Amino acid sequence: MKKRIVAMLLAGGQGSRLGVLTSNMAKPAVPFGGKYRIIDFPLSNCVNSDIDTVGVLTQYRPLALNAYLGTGQHWDLDRNNGGVFVLPPYMTEKDGRWYSGTANAIWQNRTFVDQYDPDYVLILSGDHIYKMDYTEMLRFHIAHNAAATIAVLRVPMEEAHRFGIMNTDESGTIVSFEEKPKAPKSNNASMGIYIFNWKTLRAYMERDDADQTSENDFGKNIIPEMLSAGEKMVAYPFEGYWKDVGTIKSLWEANMDLLGDPPLLDLDDPSWRIYTRNPVMPPHYVGTNATVKNTLVSEGSVLYGTALHSVLFCGTHIDLDATVEDSIVFPSARIGKNTRVRKAIIGENAVIGDNVRIGEAPRAGETVDNELTGDIALIGNDITIPDGTVIPRGAVVTGKTLGQFIDGGANA
Repeated sequence: MKKRIVAMLLAGGQGSRLGVLTSNMAKPAVPFGGKYRIIDFPLSNCVNSDIDTVGVLTQYRPLALNAYLGTGQHWDLDRNNGGVFVLPPYMTEKDGRWYSGTANAIWQNRTFVDQYDPDYVLILSGDHIYKMDYTEMLRFHIAHNAAATIAVLRVPMEEAHRFGIMNTDESGTIVSFEEKPKAPKSNNASMGIYIFNWKTLRAYMERDDADQTSENDFGKNIIPEMLSAGEKMVAYPFEGYWKDVGTIKSLWEANMDLLGDPPLLDLDDPSWRIYTRNPVMPPHYVGTNATVKNTLVSEGSVLYGTALHSVLFCGTHIDLDATVEDSIVFPSARIGKNTRVRKAIIGENAVIGDNVRIGEAPRAGETVDNELTGDIALIGNDITIPDGTVIPRGAVVTGKTLGQFIDGGANA
């Protein structure tokens, strides 16, 4: 059955800048905001925008993401005609290869799109936190008679060099595109959200696939080629909250943005629900002597200690006299007695022993590889931290690195 628009969600990235959080899962499956996963946001945006056919393109460690999506019923995407479909790379009678770029990922799945014969295709990324009505963007695209529409967000001019920048004329028509320019001409940053006329995009991707020198990427190849050919391309201005959570710092910041007064991102919005899939758990419990201030506490959590300006996911346990501050505690993690956690991300199912100190200043002569984390301590999934261990701020603790902190640790 013909569809007006089909969404294709790029969810195959490795997410190496998230370190141990993506060692066993794709970046879109990483937890966010106490009860969500990153992929919940573009999926919910699709449902709220009445887009009922979504292809999710997976590649890197897709098992957790595939299991999480299931049939799509938690996002009302278990449809008889349409729904959510997981699309991994696959073999053909001629060849088989990993996705070599964002455009190649769509090209390899062209038969999926073709079966719905859509007028338009919406290309999304699976690692952004935002609420957006794609219907408004589609109306903008049609009204401007464009071949392609690219969502843009105005960023501070001093940060524009970090983004792909769309330079436009007074009508909003894109006249040039610069990928991370040293001297940007504007601050219209591409959000990685595109609407294309499907037949037009298909033709450009076919030519791009035949070009052995191409990187098969939308930003590096398809968009510049369409501009060079004189295609009508317009920038759609977006003014709401948007965050690329591809780094430890940005993931931590986006979670902290939920704790403002008011929060920068409102998740309690009945007009634009963010749907998710959660295990059935009992209500959270806060003990008689516990202290909780400015903290998101999810179902199944048990708090006997103190939680300050933090995000606690479902099933977390904070024991007596423990303090968690400016931190994110992922599902089913446990914090032991008299333990102090400051500005950290605690991975899923991590067990933090008693009298542990996480996020402390490095001791004399101690060096910390904090290239990925800055001053945020990061404890990997399924890690057990023995009693009395001291983890300095910015440290990354995995099964391979735990020994250095135990050997050098001291009871606090």
